[in-house]
Amino acid sequence: MALFKLTSRAYTLLREVARSGPKARQVRRAQALLWLHENYSAQTVADRLGMSRQTVQRWKKQYQERSQDSVLERIQEGQHTGRWPEQLRLARKEIARVWRRDPRRYGFRARNWTVPMLRCLIHRHTNTSISRSTVRRALRSLRYRYKRPRLTLARRSPTWRQEKGG
Repeated sequence: MALFKLTSRAYTLLREVARSGPKARQVRRAQALLWLHENYSAQTVADRLGMSRQTVQRWKKQYQERSQDSVLERIQEGQHTGRWPEQLRLARKEIARVWRRDPRRYGFRARNWTVPMLRCLIHRHTNTSISRSTVRRALRSLRYRYKRPRLTLARRSPTWRQEKGG
């Protein structure tokens, strides 16, 4: 296996990141590269970090391939795209379709939409269970506002003493 050597500037920057880096993944990459520089094998580094040897070798290869970038850019990860939020898309579509309509039209006994009612409606139409937080996230992303209607009077009537017999 070929030796892995860092420049003195790269070594000091990586040591600084390994000591007090803001992101744990960058810290682990910096530690791995420092240990490889100190002639530890990829398997030893992987065992220390609790990961596979292939991951350590991939980090080393990526670091070497990005030689035109700065040291900090070389240890950063690519952007994580994640899984497409299918349920959120589904919830947004259903909510946008029914939001302006009266809930009584769909068999609910209320004048305003609530999160449980929207969940029930989405389940009826799509046969998919969606969490309350997903419905709330969909409402926020559509920029809809909702609040629970007040069930008690906000202020006392000016004639409340007479009504109570006082």
